Amino acid sequence: MPGRAQIRAVLFDKDGTLFDFAATWRRAAHALIERLAPDDPDRRRALGAACGFDIESGAFAAGSVIVAGSADALAHVWAPMTEGLDAKRLEALALDASAAAGGLTLTPAAPDLPGLLDGLLARGLALGVATHDGEAAARDHLAAVGALDRFSFIAGYDSGHAPKPAPDMVLAFAAAAGVAPRAVAMIGDSVHDLGAARAAGALAIGVLTGPARHDDLAPLADAILPSIAALPDWLDARDRVAG
Repeated sequence: MPGRAQIRAVLFDKDGTLFDFAATWRRAAHALIERLAPDDPDRRRALGAACGFDIESGAFAAGSVIVAGSADALAHVWAPMTEGLDAKRLEALALDASAAAGGLTLTPAAPDLPGLLDGLLARGLALGVATHDGEAAARDHLAAVGALDRFSFIAGYDSGHAPKPAPDMVLAFAAAAGVAPRAVAMIGDSVHDLGAARAAGALAIGVLTGPARHDDLAPLADAILPSIAALPDWLDARDRVAG
């Protein structure tokens, strides 16, 4: 744990953190798997199982590659199961599904996401996003909910940084914000997010708006919140204790 350093910057994961994971991605995952196996229910179930998605219930496993991985990682899971489609084509299809989610199913994890972010900016905090989605898709999703201009840093799996749980995205954000890593709070819904925070020496804050539960996150988390909507009150309480 990085101690009681003042928080000067907040780095958010995107899916499962800024956006409710299941509400945003269930339809997109269904549509992508249907596209790959339109006439074969058994194959659809197998594709879903391979990536940690129950095609019938619509539930994501906490360790799902859709949750914690990138379009590239998902493509490499499916490539051996998908005759006639190589990993590059599957990656492109996964990115298409992400783009479609931006137009259809985005569900912010806070009732007024731009307002929440404005409140954090008013505290003097630098804001960033570190996602395993593509950077272009991340920018499109944030723009779709009126939040893009609140962030000074946005990194996707294709932005040139090693993926989480490596510390690279967190360290790049700290450098861009001009703060020490220990002054960064990384907010995420997966052990990959919290592992990246710990590896970088940042504060690791879990949220429960993704498939992972409290007990999944607790070993790596400095704090666990029900959602990002609780972040302002948590910051107030932390400041009161520090004062």
